[in-house]
Amino acid sequence: MKKNYILLTLLSLSLTSCNNINIESVEQSTNETDISENISLSIDENSSINYRENVKTVDQIAKKELYRSCKFFYDNISTTQTGYGLIADRYSLTDKMKSNHNSIASVGFGLACLPIDVENNYYTYEDCEQRTLKTLQTISSLDTTRGFYYHFLNDNGERMNKDVEVSIIDTAIMVLGCLVAGQYFGGTCKELANNIYEKVQWDWYYNESVGKFYMGYMPEKGFSGYWNEYAEQLMVYVLAAGSPTHKVGIDAYNVMKRLSKKAQATNYYDSFYMTYTGSLFTYQFSHAFIDFNKLDEDGINWFTNSINASKAAIQYAKTMSSKYKTLTNIVWGLTASDGPNGYTGAYGSKPCSGNNLCDGTVAPCAAIGSIVFTPQETISCMNEFFKNPNLWSDYGFIDAYNLGTTDSYTDSTINIPKDGWYDKDVIGIDKGIGALMIENYISGLIWNITNHIPCIQNGLEELKIK
Repeated sequence: MKKNYILLTLLSLSLTSCNNINIESVEQSTNETDISENISLSIDENSSINYRENVKTVDQIAKKELYRSCKFFYDNISTTQTGYGLIADRYSLTDKMKSNHNSIASVGFGLACLPIDVENNYYTYEDCEQRTLKTLQTISSLDTTRGFYYHFLNDNGERMNKDVEVSIIDTAIMVLGCLVAGQYFGGTCKELANNIYEKVQWDWYYNESVGKFYMGYMPEKGFSGYWNEYAEQLMVYVLAAGSPTHKVGIDAYNVMKRLSKKAQATNYYDSFYMTYTGSLFTYQFSHAFIDFNKLDEDGINWFTNSINASKAAIQYAKTMSSKYKTLTNIVWGLTASDGPNGYTGAYGSKPCSGNNLCDGTVAPCAAIGSIVFTPQETISCMNEFFKNPNLWSDYGFIDAYNLGTTDSYTDSTINIPKDGWYDKDVIGIDKGIGALMIENYISGLIWNITNHIPCIQNGLEELKIK
C-alpha cells in the first residue's frame, strides 16, 4: 500500500515513537508551539490538506489532559484476532486493568483521537494509520443489525450479554469516528469507513408516521422509546440526512425542534433549548465531531445554544455551592458519570426540561467538554481540579468525585467519607469528549476534518444548517 504521508523534517520523525513517548517532555514543555506544526500530511494521494493550521496557545493542564486522555484510547484496546481495536468502556485505577466491556462509542472517540495523536506527535503516522486500518477491518467484520452495532462487545467482538441493546446513538458516535479517521488517513481507511457508514439503515430505525427515531432496539423485544426533544442525538439527524443509501430527511430534525423546550434568558445566560436532565454531555457530544456554529432556517445556532447551556451549568453550580462542598464559584460540571451510588445518566443542571440529579458529584469531563463554549471558565476549573492530587491519574482526571455536603445541609441519598469520595475508574466516553473538545479548542482539528467529509456536509445542507 502506497504511503500517503510526507514527513517534512527528520527531527519530527526522530522525536516520535510508537510506544515509548517521554511523558515528561510532553507534559513539562513550556513551548506552546507543538512539534507537529512542522508536519504536512498528504491525506489522499491526489490532495494535500493541512487540518491543523491555526493553533492556539493553551494552558499546560489542558495539554496534559489531552495527552493522557488520548493515551487511554491507545492503551486500552482489544488485541484479539477478531476484536482488534475495540476499546474498553472503562479502566480500573485500583486494579490497573481495562474492563472486558468494550464500548463502540469508545471506539468512535478512539478513532477520532488518532489524528490528534499524529498531529501532536504522541505516536507515529505509520502506527496510527495501521491501527485505524485494522480497527476498521474489525468493525467491518462484526455482526450488525441493519448496519447498527451492539453497544457493548467483549474482546472477541461479540455481544457482551443479552441485556445489551443495538444502539443508534453509540453507532452514530462510532461511525463519526470511522469517518474522521478515514478522511484523515485516506486510501483503504477511507473506503472502509464509507462502507461502514453506507450500510447503516437509518430509515429502518425511524418511525415515519411520528417523524422520530426510535431510542433503542433489542432483537428479543423490538424497538423502544423515541428521541423526542433536543439532546446528544443531533449527530443522528446529520448522518441520516447525508446518507446516500438509507436517507432520513429534514422531517425528523424539524419534529425534534417542535418538541424541544426553551429556557428563559437570565442575567447570566440567554435563552436556550434544554435537554431532559441538563446533563452537559447532551450539549457536547455531537459538537465534538461536527461544527454547528451555523444557523438553520429558523435561525437556531446549536453552538450558541451550548454556550448558554454551559453558562447555565456554571450558574447552577454556584447556587448549589451552599449545599455541596464540591461545587464552588470556580468548580462546576454535572454530567452522566459515576457517583457514590454507581453510574447514572441523571446528573445534570437546571434549567432542564425534565428531572435532573445533583448530589454534589462533579465529573471533570463536564467542564472540559465545554472548553470550546466557555474557555475561560473551563480552564479555571481545570486548574482548580489539578490542585487536588486525588483527581489525577495515569489517564488524566478521574471520572468523578464528591466532597460531601456543607455543614448547613444534609443529603440522605449519599454517604461520603470524611475525606471525600473519589472514583476509582476512568470512562472512555468521558475521556473522549475531553480530548476532542480540547483539540477543537486548540486547533479545530476534528471540525476541520469533518468539514471535508461530503456526507456530513450533505447532511447539514439537507437540514438547512449553513
